Amino acid sequence: MKIAVKTLDNGQAGEIDLADDVFGLPSRPDILARMVRYQLAKRRAGTHDTKEIGEVSGSGKRPWAQKGSGRARQGSKRSPQWRHGAIIFGPTPRSHAHDLPKKVRALALKSALSAKQAEGKLIVLDTVKLSAPKTKELAARFKKMGIASALFVDGAALDENFAKAARNIPHIDVLPQQGANVYDILRRDTLVLTRDAVAALQERLK
Repeated sequence: MKIAVKTLDNGQAGEIDLADDVFGLPSRPDILARMVRYQLAKRRAGTHDTKEIGEVSGSGKRPWAQKGSGRARQGSKRSPQWRHGAIIFGPTPRSHAHDLPKKVRALALKSALSAKQAEGKLIVLDTVKLSAPKTKELAARFKKMGIASALFVDGAALDENFAKAARNIPHIDVLPQQGANVYDILRRDTLVLTRDAVAALQERLK
C-alpha cells in the first residue's frame, strides 16, 4: 500500500510503499493485550518485602509462663498476632517478568503498526531534523500538523536537536527505530515514522 510522505512543515514529500505483511494485518487485540502485560510486568521492580518471624527484631523469650497465668500461651512477641510482629506469607522480592515467544512479540508489533495505519493515525515524515533545539517552534509545527499526542520513531540515530526540543512538549515521545515497542505505540494517539524508520521496521519484521 502507498501512503503520502510529509515534511515537518506539513508539506508534501512524495509517497512511500508500506509492506502489507507489516502494516496491513488484521486487528489482534488479544495479542496486543498479551504484549502490553509482558512489557509492564518486565518494568515492575518487584522490591516489595515484609519481615518474617526470623527477621523481626525483638526477644525470643516467652511473654509469660506457659501455664498458670490463665491467658493463652504465647511463644514469642515476634509472632504475627502481636503488634510489630511478623507477617505471614507476605510479599518478598521477586521478578514479575514472564516469557512470551519471539514470534508473538513480533506479531504484536506488526499488529500495533497495522492498527495505527487502519485507524488513519499513521504519519510518515521525510525526516525529523532541526537546525536548533527550539521547543516553541517545534510545538507550533505540531499544532499546524494537528499533532497533540504522538510517538515519533526515527532511524537508528535520533537528531539531537529534535529530541531536545520534543522532550519538553507534553504527550510527545521520541524513540529510535530499535526502541519501537507496542506499549509506547498504543499509549499515544498518533504514530509518526520517518522514511528511515519505515525501512528499518520493515526489514526487522519481514
